[in-house]
Amino acid sequence: MIAMISIQSGASIAKGLFVEMGPAGVTALRVFFSAIILVIIANPMRHKKTFKHILTDRKQLGLIAAYGLSLGLMNLFFYFSLERIPLGLAVTLEFAGPLAVSILYSRKWIDVLWVILAALGIGILFFHSGEMKIDLIGMLLALVAAFFWALYIIFGKKATRNDHGSLIVASLGMCFAAMVALPSGLFINTQQVINPNYWLAGLGVAILSSAVPYSLELKAMKSIPEKTFGILMSFEPVVATTVGFIFLKESLDLTQIGAMSLVIIACVGSSYES
Repeated sequence: MIAMISIQSGASIAKGLFVEMGPAGVTALRVFFSAIILVIIANPMRHKKTFKHILTDRKQLGLIAAYGLSLGLMNLFFYFSLERIPLGLAVTLEFAGPLAVSILYSRKWIDVLWVILAALGIGILFFHSGEMKIDLIGMLLALVAAFFWALYIIFGKKATRNDHGSLIVASLGMCFAAMVALPSGLFINTQQVINPNYWLAGLGVAILSSAVPYSLELKAMKSIPEKTFGILMSFEPVVATTVGFIFLKESLDLTQIGAMSLVIIACVGSSYES
């Protein structure tokens, strides 16, 4: 729960920085500093044999590259969507990615129900015309982020399948993510990314959105069953909506909350059945 609060608090701070730095600029600094933090924590030089084996294994390195590039693009498109739509909705739509992966690898008929519920919820969000108009481009960008989240999960599982150091794989993956995010930020928001006055803010977002939650989630996964972990993570849209309301003054109407609930139910159901 603390990990989820940390991630969404980082996202709310990031959104507050968009006016000055732009989503690409914030993404660039967040991913860049996250890569540095993870490399320091993983300390590949302390595990030279594993590190050397990964670097000389073309297939393994290719999987890590795909994993990292997916991560970088996921963050980039998520922040672009966040510029246009409320935090709670962006996170809800992004959860279509892991839900799709979970169902893709399942062979149970009941998963059809979770697909229908999720599709219904997303459909309502797209076609609902209430007082609060939601930017369609923002929602599409969130679904693109969901697509890259799905790829991130698929490639991440394959990259860690060979029992290499998972922390080293994560740190290398974040370095590849920086190869996407940093050039994008430098191209779109050059002055902000190279301005040292913004680096501390980028570091803060990196710590809240990557370093703290990643560490806590690793500990949580060792302490509780995978199914329980998945069910708890399914409530992240609720945390995002609450954080968005408190820090960004973003509110959703009852129909949007109902649609979001359908996606959450689908995620919980899929995690429970897995």
